[in-house]
Amino acid sequence: MTTTRTLLATALFGCLFAGVAQAGTCPADKVVAEGKGQQMSSAPASGVTDTVIATNDLAQPGIGINDRLFRLRRLVIQPGGVVPWHSHGDRPAIIYIISGQITEYASTCAVPVVHKAGEATPEMHATSHWWKNDGNQPVELLSADLFHKT
Repeated sequence: MTTTRTLLATALFGCLFAGVAQAGTCPADKVVAEGKGQQMSSAPASGVTDTVIATNDLAQPGIGINDRLFRLRRLVIQPGGVVPWHSHGDRPAIIYIISGQITEYASTCAVPVVHKAGEATPEMHATSHWWKNDGNQPVELLSADLFHKT
């Protein structure tokens, strides 16, 4: 049963992101060392709705990753809305842009990165960043991550 659930979750996750473009990445010639890119922002969260769609406890027998949840969230960022500065030091994630366009300000990129509908972007240990909707339409995205339970 556990193996079946794991296989189903893996297949669903893979299908969700299969064939998705990763165009919204830092240009190779603009990648810089951590802390040398976009500056940290102290802007608080604003205009963001964050809804947890589902979680899967990874401590279950057969997986055995204690203190983690595999989590899927839907975020809607209103025009002018901000997802505040945060790190992915120990929380890898994949973001899929469903609709709209949003700008990422990352500590490892010398320029802001624009993410558009239909694109996915990995967020790994070296990523600290914040996001802002500079457009006039809401942005909707999915975030899948390995979240600490504690």
